[in-house]
Amino acid sequence: QVDLVESGGGLVQPGGSLGLSCAASGRIFSINTMGWYRQAPGKQRELVASITRGGATNYADSLKGRFTISRDNARNTVYLQMNSLKHEDTAVYLCNAEGLRVYSGPRYDSIWGQGTQVTVSS
Repeated sequence: QVDLVESGGGLVQPGGSLGLSCAASGRIFSINTMGWYRQAPGKQRELVASITRGGATNYADSLKGRFTISRDNARNTVYLQMNSLKHEDTAVYLCNAEGLRVYSGPRYDSIWGQGTQVTVSS
């Protein structure tokens, strides 16, 4: 059994900062890419940022400079630091892991966490 558990969401004022974390649990051997997506009410899910096992990052163009993704391979954990938050950043933020291998088990192409709510409001 493999799970992704997000934490760190909540309510923040415009201009504030918030950090999210997502830990993959299970007998994990390696994870190729970990990333964050978000989905606002009535909108499609969109990529926020992703990071490969080697540390290569990819960001949504509109978020470059405000959001920073990082990961700890030893802990199978990915982080998202969000600064200068705006009302339009309000969404459910979902963690994703691609190419996840477990010891003596299957390879998972893509696994999703359940999401954590981020609300930017004064």
